[in-house]
Formats: sequence, C-alpha cells, structure tokens
Amino acid sequence: MLWLNLMQSAVIVGCLHCIVKGFVLSGTPHLPVENYHYELVPNHLNWNATLQVCAQKSGALARVSSDIENRQLTKFLQSLNITQPVWIAGKVMTQINDFQMSPMSHSFILQFSGHSDRKSARLLRAFPPMNAVTVCSQVLFELGCHGVSTVFSYSISSFANEFQLQAQVPLLERGAAIQFTLLVHGNVGLSVAALQNDGAWHSVCVSWSSDKGNWEIWTDGQLVDLGHGLYPGEDIGGDGVFIVGQGQEGDGYGKRFRSGESLCGSVTQLHVWDRALDSIEIQTMEKECSPISPGLLYKWSASALEIEPSLKNYWGNSPCQGNSSLLASQLLVPQLETSWQYQNFSAQTVLFPNTGACVTIDPMSGGWGLDMCQSHKVGVCQVLKSGLDVFPRTDLFSKAIEEIYFNSSAATDLSRLSDLIAVLLGVLETGPGVVMPIDVLHLTQMIERAASTQIYTANASREAVVSLATDYLRLASEMITPDMAAQWMDSPEGEASPKPFTIIQSIDKLTWALADVLWKEGKSFTISTKNIDVHLEPRKLTQMSCSCVYKPSAFGSQSSKSQDEILIPDTEVQRLHALGHRDVMFIHTYYSHLKDLETDEQQTHSSEEVKSGQSPQTGHLSSAVISATVRDVSKSANVPVSVHYTLSAPGVVEYSRLVTPMCVFWNFSLMASSQASSWSTEGCRVTQSDSTGTACFCNHTTNFAVLMNYLEATWSPQEQSILTKLTFIGSGASLCALMVTLMLFTVLDIPKSDRTSIHKNLFIALTCAQVVLLCSGSAINNKVACTLVAALLHLFFMAAFSWMLVEGLLLWSKVVTVNLSEDRHMKYYYLIGWGLPVVIVTITLASASGRYAADGHCWLSVQNGVIWGFAGPVIFIIMVNIMVLARVVGITITTAKRRSLMMAVNSSPMEQAYEQIRAAVKAVLVLLPILGLTWLCGVLVPFSIVMAYIFVILNSLQGLFIFLIYGVYNTEVRSTVNRIKERRKALNFSNCASSRPSSSITSSRPGSSPAAGPQGLGAPLSSHCDSTSLEGESATYTSRSE
Repeated sequence: MLWLNLMQSAVIVGCLHCIVKGFVLSGTPHLPVENYHYELVPNHLNWNATLQVCAQKSGALARVSSDIENRQLTKFLQSLNITQPVWIAGKVMTQINDFQMSPMSHSFILQFSGHSDRKSARLLRAFPPMNAVTVCSQVLFELGCHGVSTVFSYSISSFANEFQLQAQVPLLERGAAIQFTLLVHGNVGLSVAALQNDGAWHSVCVSWSSDKGNWEIWTDGQLVDLGHGLYPGEDIGGDGVFIVGQGQEGDGYGKRFRSGESLCGSVTQLHVWDRALDSIEIQTMEKECSPISPGLLYKWSASALEIEPSLKNYWGNSPCQGNSSLLASQLLVPQLETSWQYQNFSAQTVLFPNTGACVTIDPMSGGWGLDMCQSHKVGVCQVLKSGLDVFPRTDLFSKAIEEIYFNSSAATDLSRLSDLIAVLLGVLETGPGVVMPIDVLHLTQMIERAASTQIYTANASREAVVSLATDYLRLASEMITPDMAAQWMDSPEGEASPKPFTIIQSIDKLTWALADVLWKEGKSFTISTKNIDVHLEPRKLTQMSCSCVYKPSAFGSQSSKSQDEILIPDTEVQRLHALGHRDVMFIHTYYSHLKDLETDEQQTHSSEEVKSGQSPQTGHLSSAVISATVRDVSKSANVPVSVHYTLSAPGVVEYSRLVTPMCVFWNFSLMASSQASSWSTEGCRVTQSDSTGTACFCNHTTNFAVLMNYLEATWSPQEQSILTKLTFIGSGASLCALMVTLMLFTVLDIPKSDRTSIHKNLFIALTCAQVVLLCSGSAINNKVACTLVAALLHLFFMAAFSWMLVEGLLLWSKVVTVNLSEDRHMKYYYLIGWGLPVVIVTITLASASGRYAADGHCWLSVQNGVIWGFAGPVIFIIMVNIMVLARVVGITITTAKRRSLMMAVNSSPMEQAYEQIRAAVKAVLVLLPILGLTWLCGVLVPFSIVMAYIFVILNSLQGLFIFLIYGVYNTEVRSTVNRIKERRKALNFSNCASSRPSSSITSSRPGSSPAAGPQGLGAPLSSHCDSTSLEGESATYTSRSE
C-alpha cells in the first residue's frame, strides 16, 4: 500500500513538472534579455501579492526561459546577497487533480477592482427581524488599494447600514495591519487590527446578539476581538437590503452608495446565520470549509445574487485554507530521492494542489522549485527599460494583463498582441466604463508598430494576421460607439487627447499589412461590425479591367439600407495597368456613426493656410465616412487614384443656400499638427447634391465624407464677446423697461380696449423671453436643462411674434377696413397669441427625435432643421406685418396730404411733402417695435459684422423702444398721468379747505370786503395749500393771525 502511494505521488510530481515547464517556457510574455532589467521586491509576500507589486511597477514577475536568463537572474540575486529561494513567474493550478477535489474546491468569486460607486451585488433573500446574526466570508484585499473598504452592508427602510462591516486598509509601504470596524444601527464597535495586508485570501466572521450587545470578530478561525454594549436589547430590522462590497447611503435603500468606501478586493463564500455562532462552530467551519446548517439564513450561491453588470465575477478555486490543508496532507511528498532527475527542479518539492504550487528559484544553485503560493518570500520583477513600451497603469490594461498572464500560451509577440486584443475586447464587453485616453493612444501605437514591423519581420501567417485584424476591428467598433468615445475623448487639460481618427489611422495601417499577407494566398477579407465595415479584394489588372465599386450595403448588415458607395472608374483602373501595376488589393472601409462623434469643430486659420489650400474645413459631419485604397502588394505601397463617391445625409431634408454640402477628406498631416479639425477639400468637389445624397469627385484616395456648412457666421472671439455683451446689456435694459411699461398699463386707469389687452400680452411674452434668455447661459452644460431652456425660448419668442401678428391684424381692421365696432374678439386673439405657439413648440419637440437643442448653446438645432419650427412661422408673420405696415403707411401719407391741403391752403409743396414724410416716418417708428420688423436685419447677419451689431442692438433694445413709444410718449398714458395729477391737486385743495374752519369767521368780520367771496379766498387758499403740503400746523397758525 505504501508503495502504491509513493508511485501515485511520483506520477503526480512528474505531471506537475511537465505543466510547470510548459508554462514557464511559454506562458508569460517574453522579451529579449536586453530589453528589461530586474527589480527586487524586498517585502516577504505571498506569490499573488508579489505579482501585484510587479504590476504596479509596470512589469511582471521575472521569467526564466533560457540558460542565459537563468544565469543573469541568479547573478542579480547573488549581487544582493540573497540566499533563500525567491518567487519568479510560474504557477500550477489543480486541474490535474480534479479527481481528488472535494465539492468545495470551486467557488463563485466577485472581484471588486478599484473603488467604485457602482459595482455591487445584492443577496436575493428576504431577511426577518433578527436579535442575533453571524456573517462569515472569504475576503481578499487588493494591495494596490488603501482606505475604507466595505465588505458588506445591510440596510432597512428606516435606517441605512443597519448592520455593516468595514475594513481600514493601510498603505502597503507602512506595513500596518488591516483594521475591522463593526457597525450596528449606527453604533460603532472599536476598530481592531485583525489581518496583515498581504494580498491573500482570509476568512472573516462577525457575530452580534442583542443580549448585552455582545459582538465578536474572527479571522482565519481565530478570535481577534470581542466586546459588548453594541446596540443592546434591540433587534436588527427585517425586510432589508443586503449589499456586498458597498456601504449604502441615505434613503437609497440599495440604490445609492458611498463613493470611496467600496470594497477593493474579492469576496466569496459569504454566509448569513440568524444566531451568534460559538467558537467551536467557527473553528469547525474553518477546518471543514463547509457552513454550519442550524440557523443558516443565506448560503452563498451565484443564482441567489443580483450582480451589477460592471462587477467582474468568475468561478475559481476555493480559497478555504482548511480544504487546502486537507488535500495537501493527502498528497504530501515528504522526501524525494535526490537521484531522480527533474531537470532544473529542486529535488525537495512539496505539492499544494488546491491553492496551486508557485515557482521559486534558488539564487545559490539556479534550480527551480515549487512552494505553497500562500507562503511569504521576496520576489523578483522583470521591468522594461526606460524608453521601451510600457503598459499604462489603467483599469483596462490592468485587468487585461492579469487575465492574459495566466491564460496566454502565445510564443510570438504578434500572437501575444492578438491575445491581448481579444482579452481587451472581453474586458470592454463586461465593463465598458474603463477606457481612458492613454488606453486609446497606447493601443493604437501598438497596432501601428505591429502593422509596420512585426507582421513583416515575423513572417506572420495569414491566420495570425486575420485573427489580429478581426479582434482589433471589433474592439475599435466598441471604442467608437458614442457613449464610450465620450469617455476617452474627454481628456483632462494638458493631456494628449485622441480623436476617432486616431483609431482610424491605426485601422488603415493594419489593413495595409493585412492586404500584403492575404495576397500571398489570393484571399479576400470581409468583416462587418456595429460601427465598422471592411472589405479587401485582390485583383490582377489587365487592359480590360473594369471599375471597382464598393457598396457597404452589399456587405455590412449595419448599413443594409444605405445607398452609400465609392467607385474607382475603369479609366483609373486601366491607367494603373498602363503604369505597370499588376497585382493590387482594393481596400475599402466604412464608418457609419462617426457623425455622432465629430461635431462642430471650429478653427481659426492663418492667411498662409488659406492660400496653400491646407486650411482645415469647418462644418458639421452629416454623413458616414468611406474610404478606398489601392495597394500594389508587390511593392507594399499604396497607389493614388481618382474616385467618385456618394454619401447620404439623413439629417438634412433639403439643401439650400443656407445648407451647403462640402466634399472633404481627412488630412492626417493636419491632425499631426494638432489642428482642431483636419477635414480638407483639396482635390475634391461636389458633382451633384439633392435630398437623397451628395455625389463627389476626388483625385486621390483616403477617408472621405460630406460636411454640411450651415452658413454660420465666423467671427473673431473679440467680436463674439462684444456681441454677447451687447445682447445681455440690451436684454437687461429691455427687461427693466418692459416691466415698467407693464406696470404703467396695469396700475394706471387706462381705458380698457382690445388694443390695450394685446399690448399687455405682448409685453408679458417679451418679458418672459428676456428673463429666460438672460438665464440661458447657466444651462449649457446640462443637456436636459439646455433643452428645457431652448423650449421656453422657443415658446415665449414664438408667443411674442404671435402677438405681433395680432397687433398687425388689429391695426388692419382699424385702419384699413375701418371696422370701428366695439365687438370684442379677444378670445380669438388669445388663441393666436398663446395657443398657436404651444402647438408649434409641441409639434417641433415631438418631431425633433432627441436633437431639439443645438450643440454649444441653448437654442434650436440648425443641423437637422429644427430651427424651421421657429424661422418658418416668424417669416410668415413678418411678411404679413410688412404688408400691414405698407398699407398703413400709405393711408397715413394720404391722410397727411389731405390734412395739409385743408389746414394750410397757402403752404408750399415742399412743406406739404415734408408733412407727409414726417407722418410716414412717425408711423414706421411707432409700429416697428410691435410688428417685429427689426428681425429683418437678421437675414443679412451672416454677410456682415455691421449687420450683426445692428441686429443685436435693435432686437435686444426692443423692450426699451416699446417703453419710450408706448409708455413715455403714449398720449393715453400721458393723459392718464395728467388726470391723476389734477385729481391729486383737487384732493389737496379739499383737504386744505377742510383744515381752515376760522376762514369764514374772519371773512365775516366788520370791515371785511364782501368782494373777497370765493374768488377772493381762492388766491390765499391756493398759496396756502401749496406752502403747507409738508407742514399743516404752521399754516393754520398763520391763517388765524390775519
């Protein structure tokens, strides 16, 4: 029996050695010796923790795959006087021993990478009120994180964090222990140092009971602290939400979490009991790796968890120490014969199958060995030398490198790059919010280097290059989706900011290399993704070669309804043949959604740029981007040809003078010079344009598109600043003037009429519009608020113009048709003034399809025609009011002519003409503000900055003009004010008369003149009242002394 056990152990060791050898030789990324140097990790850590430290140094555990590397590494260690075995790359897991594994050897693990306010998991279990509770779990804290890490939190509707366990993780450099804090209904247990910060798995149990508020904290089966008085005599509430990895906040009840206090590490095997477990039960679970059944409320299960999508989860080996020790004792090989040759492995080898056996190297002998991965040793990192490519320290690459480190078996740099791209694609699909600008820059640089050197120097196979291209195109398609691109395009100030064409440039270079490889076997290549279509077609040219047409709808599912196409005419193909090009590859790419990313790029250009034709074009990208490249594979070079392409612009219904299409291409040389926009029209022209699309001709090949120039004025920043200031100053003055005018019409006893009511409504609409306009600047950064402001501006300005239309209609009825009846038509006027704007705004909002507001300012979008929801009705109203004004001015001139003939028969013709002109000018000045005709200047704004100033001044001061004309110089207002003054004088007179009772006595004294009567009293009373408006007593006294 002993012999059989020894034979079994020997077989296992042999198999294990084969796996280790294969992994160490090819399992980790390999670089030439001269490209890296070694760095020692002096802290005694387990193998996983050492791996994390190396990753923080932008490196990896040292790899030994040749005698040269073995000698260099041992020489490095000996120079540091290291004599004990150290960790190096290589780890053997337990798949070869699955037949001996217990059911608990695999576990569902949640990995919380970095602090996040989103990643969480909820236990799908209804919890009753509890007077005692125990929670046990396996927890690993990442070495790269520090601060507060919340292991779990239980919240009820009336109290957040009813039951919570937090860990205070110190910085690794300090060497301090991790402290745990237990919170029960806001009461805090003392923080205790419980674990070493070693990056390893540990079991943690916490228990609490309402009896005296007793609590305990256990780690790895050992009691580390206990206490009492923690929320004694009370129960933990029921029907709560149990969250793993987050502390709950406020009344979020499982929906809002505390930023910066999430778990940074991994959790598995979390169980909950409705009683306080005793020491024997906890130690038994530690040894047997199985939860105690009595009182078990929740047992860890993947199906009993609600996991937030960005939280990484996987099935892995159980970290339970008890299970590991049990199996290790079964397979322990205490001593191996030294005569057995295991090549470079140490003869003293111990197997720890469940947790894995990790590789060490002996600095003295250079021999390799295996040791339990949880044991603590120093380690050696392999770090690239300065100046070489280093992976950025970002979430995306950290996750990808961690996964590829264990899973890759690639033997070449190109294969490893392909594996990396595939892993990055998987990371993005599970956690799309991790892409940073540096990730895009680093990734595109790697692809460009591979396309320019690695594919050719490695003599790569077709399968390897096709695999790389396929994975990268899928990855690029994910990265240029609008939501994801918004993250990496928004880089902090001072940092390099990639653009969508940074990715496109790398795709171009990769497809060129792919074309060279595919030609060897005469193969074509086609791929269609969500945002990108690529088609490569080999062709042997002859004198009879025909044209080459590429229609994305024939290849890509995402563009199946598009009529876009690009054509290389047969004359160009025959010209290529005449120039000696025989073996060519036609390369076509199509990007369907870049118009959602490239918007409103504006740039000021020097005169030299404009003269040279290299000035980048500004406008709005309104089409897809399509490209054609002809590559002579025999020379590995691209050949320029002329092309015709047609692209549709779905957002533009009709072209006009205000919407001018431009055929453009992306000039990568302008992008390299850091221009804001790199579109150029050089060599391209529009051949036809209509509502279905734009046809273009270009005398070269690259990435083409159609820009829409909406004839927007291009003013200097100084001019824009002046116009903005004038607008706000004028609007502020108009707002004050309108409010005063509205108060005059409301307070004063002006006779009521339709005209007065229409004036009031017009003033109200203009006042509301000015208020919203002055506040609109604060809503630019919030899309919802900006859309709301745009809708309110649309409503109130539309209402103002509607009431201007009513003013015109009323004026026509009173002056032209001379309808002097007193029939009230206000209900119809209200329908026009307020009902019509509401209908127009509602229809415009409903038809805008989410693109109601413009980019960069809170007003109607020009790109998709929403502006016509305002411009169309306004143009109609202005035309009607122009007709009204012309007719009224004509009648005014005729009336003035008649008056001059009747009033002044002897007046000269010059004086009569002057009177007629004066009447016409007065009519125009009076009617212009209320008829909205000053907006006619807006038609000329794009053509002259002077007209822009005039337009801004006239329209921003519209309220002030209304105040002067209809408030200060309005005869009804002036007469009402005069009546109030007369009434006040009369009131003062009556008050003065009643305050002089002795006047009549004085007037009836003997010797007084009867002629004084009322008229005689008038003068002294009048002077008396004027002089006593402030002091009545002195006036009475003076009166009595007469």
